[in-house]
Amino acid sequence: MVAAEIGRSALFDSPPVWAADLPKIPSPPQLPEQYDLLDAIRDLARPTANLIKIEVKRDGTVSFALPRSDNGQGIITSTQMIIAEEMDLDVDQVKVTLADARPELVFNQLTGGSSTTFSTYTPIRVAAALAKGRLLGAAAAQMEQEMSFLTSRQGTITGQNGESMGFGELTESAASPNNEAVEVVLKDREKFRVIGKSQNKTDARAIVTGKKKFTTDLKIDDALPTVICRAPDHNGFPKDASNLDEIRSMPGVTDVAKVSTGYAVRARTFGQCIDAVNELKVSWKDGTAAGEDDDSVLEKIRKAELPLAAPDAGGDTVEGEFVFYFRSGSPLETNCAVADVRKDRAEIWAASKSPIAAQYQIAKDLGLPQNKVTFHVMEGGGSFGRKLFFDAAQEAAECSKKFGKPVKLMWTRADDSRQGRTHPMATSRIRAVVSDESVLSFEMRHTSVATEINPGLSEGVSAVALKYPGGNIFLSENIWELTQITPYNFGNSTRFLNEVDMRFNTSSTRNIYSPDTATARELMVDQIAKKMDKDPYEFRSEFTKMERWRKVLDRAAKEADWGKSMKDGTAQGIAMHIEYKGSAACVVEIDCRPDTVNRKIRSARTGARVTKVTYVVDVGLVINPRGLEAQMMGGINDALAMTLTAGLHLRDGHFVEASWDNYFYTRQWNTPPEMNIVIVDDSEAPEPGGAGEFGVAATCGAVACAYARATGTVPDHFPIYHKDDLPFEPYPTVPPIPPSPTNGLEKTF
Repeated sequence: MVAAEIGRSALFDSPPVWAADLPKIPSPPQLPEQYDLLDAIRDLARPTANLIKIEVKRDGTVSFALPRSDNGQGIITSTQMIIAEEMDLDVDQVKVTLADARPELVFNQLTGGSSTTFSTYTPIRVAAALAKGRLLGAAAAQMEQEMSFLTSRQGTITGQNGESMGFGELTESAASPNNEAVEVVLKDREKFRVIGKSQNKTDARAIVTGKKKFTTDLKIDDALPTVICRAPDHNGFPKDASNLDEIRSMPGVTDVAKVSTGYAVRARTFGQCIDAVNELKVSWKDGTAAGEDDDSVLEKIRKAELPLAAPDAGGDTVEGEFVFYFRSGSPLETNCAVADVRKDRAEIWAASKSPIAAQYQIAKDLGLPQNKVTFHVMEGGGSFGRKLFFDAAQEAAECSKKFGKPVKLMWTRADDSRQGRTHPMATSRIRAVVSDESVLSFEMRHTSVATEINPGLSEGVSAVALKYPGGNIFLSENIWELTQITPYNFGNSTRFLNEVDMRFNTSSTRNIYSPDTATARELMVDQIAKKMDKDPYEFRSEFTKMERWRKVLDRAAKEADWGKSMKDGTAQGIAMHIEYKGSAACVVEIDCRPDTVNRKIRSARTGARVTKVTYVVDVGLVINPRGLEAQMMGGINDALAMTLTAGLHLRDGHFVEASWDNYFYTRQWNTPPEMNIVIVDDSEAPEPGGAGEFGVAATCGAVACAYARATGTVPDHFPIYHKDDLPFEPYPTVPPIPPSPTNGLEKTF
């Protein structure tokens, strides 16, 4: 094992560089400008940051078990690049896997907040540099040469006389039986040859050829498919079932049992599970949202709204109120887990972004010591915040214990839509006071169905603490304060959050609060600019607080040819967002003409088409430009869906959507035909910031602003087409699982 104590980086310790041409009333610094969520997550990880190791094996291979969760965002590839850079290897010479749950890491196995690279970059480099240093020292001793004369490339160390030794030959002599303090010098940025160069995902071929193994691909001995029959109501609970003997006699069925969330069916195939579930006759208790719909929940939210400040008599008031409906994270991989529970131990396989908390809770559920539960972290097929929660793993463990057999549990798409975790319904209210050429104040009040953060800080103690009264809102308020920035000099600028109503399954779905707040904020910025008779871009550039942020905004306007002539019914929209130690700006072109979209298309549900997106992003040091570009593309497409079409409709206690057929995520036909993503490669930041969610918020704001300019109507609810008539016939709630089409090629979209 190679490790080192990690000291605090000087990153961002210097004061901000303020723009030279400030407007009349600058806003004071906000907390996230100085210390944000990334800082908090990294500081929590510092005490155990040295408990990682780079392994060099006798065959010369270099491997590392990353204590994070990769769900397609590419952190395995970027981690390979970091190690390869520091050890002078090629990327394909480094093997990175995901570590099992490691309770000794405490807060250092949380994947969230786009924090992975920010918090692991330096510790991994130090471990890699130490490993290389030990190998060089061993080679120098055996070659009887000064270590400074040796060179290392592609796993081979070469001496002055041409003598060479491979890493594998040196592993035993390089190993140290004792822990010792070691000083290490990391490679200068000017000497990087891997970091900063575009690299394809190292598992891309395996993904597109079907060779990559996800959780439900695992073949664990005797682990058979398992599906749970769930309530028609959101969070309904089972009373009893009247035809269990009939179900047990169905083809392939091996076990049926009542569990805490419904009736579990174990069978030879998932198809047989689904057939059995659809035949079950279950009576249910009311769910937590019985009788509720969008309007009734919205009414409760509005009753909890915090008051805005009194208007300033010395200026004109500009106000806006916006509603954001429930939305699904809808990852490609539905919720799933494999569990093998025995009397004295348990083994779990699942994609998890908080595996220590999962291990703790499952051990508690099973009545086992935590060290008797092994939790294998699998690579996941998408998350968007969903895999911070581990309910599928808990259910799989419960089913395995109940049956006394291993299970491979899968949620159906209907389960994910109707009982899964959602982006909560919320309102954002903004009041600005404008006088002459200044904005005197800018007040935001965000009120939301509670964003559930039960896994806490990824380990058991905080996860339990958050379940006590006030625990969840305490963490929510801290995340709000550490993430939300109004990037403009708007005088007295405040942002307050109030969360209510814990009856829904919510999570930090795709960028937590920022998509909503950025949409509301940027729409209001456009309205303030209009009040001052200023161009939206020029107004933003004039009022942007920091020069680094302004450069990104100006670059986006230039790249997009801002202000060019547009046809009636089409328009550009611009927005910016600050988060993750970086800045992003987006310019969108939208076509809202009536004939833009054939509304007869079953899955369209929109009269608007985003035709071009220009996205400029500064995340500091870029590890993998190609990976970053892919992340921005994903976030952009998520933002289009969240802003225009993709919402969940709550009716009579349940969500109507039950399939991707009727959940209108961005499809191939309405993703922008032109997408120009510009990555700032000369950032003033010396280390990488966050990237995972950075494509979402600015795009949401730009789409909303473009729509308002194209139609002449400022939208007040999102998704914009949420209130239109449903262009589909809702699936029934009983049986709860929609049938699969008999011939998918004949299905019309």
